[in-house]
Amino acid sequence: MKVVTPTRLLRLLSLFQSRRDWTGAELAERLDVDVRTLRRDIERLRELGYPVHAARGVAGGYRLGAGAALPPLLLDDEEAVAVAVGLRTAAGGTVAGIEESSVRALAKLEQVLPSRLRHRVSALQDATVTMEGGLPQVEHATLTTIAAACRDRQRLRFDYLSHQGRADRRHVEPLRLAHLGRRWYLLAWDVDRADWRTYRVDRVAGPTLGARFPARRPPADDLADYISRRVSSSVYRYRARVTVHAPIEQVRLSVSPTKGTLTPIDENSCLLDLGADSLQGIAYLIGMLGVEFEVHEPPELPAALAELAGRLLRGAGVRPSVQ
Repeated sequence: MKVVTPTRLLRLLSLFQSRRDWTGAELAERLDVDVRTLRRDIERLRELGYPVHAARGVAGGYRLGAGAALPPLLLDDEEAVAVAVGLRTAAGGTVAGIEESSVRALAKLEQVLPSRLRHRVSALQDATVTMEGGLPQVEHATLTTIAAACRDRQRLRFDYLSHQGRADRRHVEPLRLAHLGRRWYLLAWDVDRADWRTYRVDRVAGPTLGARFPARRPPADDLADYISRRVSSSVYRYRARVTVHAPIEQVRLSVSPTKGTLTPIDENSCLLDLGADSLQGIAYLIGMLGVEFEVHEPPELPAALAELAGRLLRGAGVRPSVQ
């Protein structure tokens, strides 16, 4: 008879933490034990405080649930470093209200990190200077409420301040959160407007959970690209389309996903669709690319580029030649 071993318990716990649901047959096969031995191992985990739930029937299986206390997590080396780095970032990041708790959690984690990993994390901290970004912060309670609604497919109601400064009440079916350009965005189906909408989370107030809703077909296969295009096209007063004579990989380094989107043309050129609240702002963004380009629209943009060019020449002490 196989006995319960600490090594096998740790492996069983690792399996539970890597995936939400398992059948008994799958777990027994992974552990190379029979079903009876698996049941004993699960009972041992329960005695140690891990709430392992079981369901009977054809669709039955096991799931690690949430308990009254937080049991230990099993992390591999890369996961542990990622968590530590994330906590350091959260201590001075764009999510308000979690700075102190992030520091406390980081202190606990570093106490149990092996020296080789502690050295990697400390090296990153020693080499990093935290800068004030000046961007609005997101309340952590707002972010976690929205994330839970996305995960559990629950409707949300919240007050929202639009880009134009207009406040109203929104009723949505949330799909996904995205972090672009140091801002958080929510992609959701707006129930009242019957359309997909993107919301800046720092403009969301008082989100409350509602009833569950059936899964809806996403608006695109590549949600990251879809959200980037929505964010960069829906909030700005002016839009521009420009052919940039440089590889898309090079141009992407200079274009924020909240400002513009890129479409490849060939190996040495791409189409840039970007926005800003003024033509001068668009001219500045294009000039900062440092490469050759051609303007397609709007027709007013060339004049704004010429004005910017003249200002730069005068600042450099060069008098433009008169044709």
